[in-house]
Amino acid sequence: MQHDFWHDRWQTNQIGFHLPEANPLLVKHFSALQLKQGARVFLPLCGKTLDIGWLLAQGYCVAGVELSPIAIEELFKSLNLTPTITKTGEHTHYSATSIYNHSIDIFVGDIFKLTPMILGHVDAVYDRAALVALPREMRNAYSAHLMALTQHAPQLLICFEYDQSLHAGPPFSISADEVGQHYQQTYTLNLLASETMADGLKGKFMAKEHVWLLKNPS
Repeated sequence: MQHDFWHDRWQTNQIGFHLPEANPLLVKHFSALQLKQGARVFLPLCGKTLDIGWLLAQGYCVAGVELSPIAIEELFKSLNLTPTITKTGEHTHYSATSIYNHSIDIFVGDIFKLTPMILGHVDAVYDRAALVALPREMRNAYSAHLMALTQHAPQLLICFEYDQSLHAGPPFSISADEVGQHYQQTYTLNLLASETMADGLKGKFMAKEHVWLLKNPS
């Protein structure tokens, strides 16, 4: 998946993956992470998701990484925040304090070039748009990098599963077996929910959304 693909999607507003509200599965299942107020949640490939505003309103700090500056400019506009913009390594760092007095830090650039030192500590990962956005040949590298980047922080992971032959992706179909291949050596995997999408994927064919809780073994 080339950078130009995603830049073009944002430039031409081909963002069918962007939901007009906070993801209902996030709202329903986020408490499973058992985070304290003020905990810092990392969203890989975050785009301008309204999930960020929801997390801030619930009392959490947010960090994210996104390739498209267009997405992040629109994100801060939607939050009615004027970010401080600085260069941090190879990334452009957008930072602000929300009206709820919680920090938001978004790093614009390649996630694979983001380091733990630049990102800083995170208490949990919310991945609704990253693993499913990457082709198979990139997903092993992504999952390994994400765990190293976040020092194996627990994750709430949302995946689609469908007949991949019907759609080239993204989003890509991620089976339970593949989730295990990426994460079972590090985490205890708990499938919190598996729901059939009412309108199907892109309104065309049957798909399920799976919600996974990935936690370090006790």
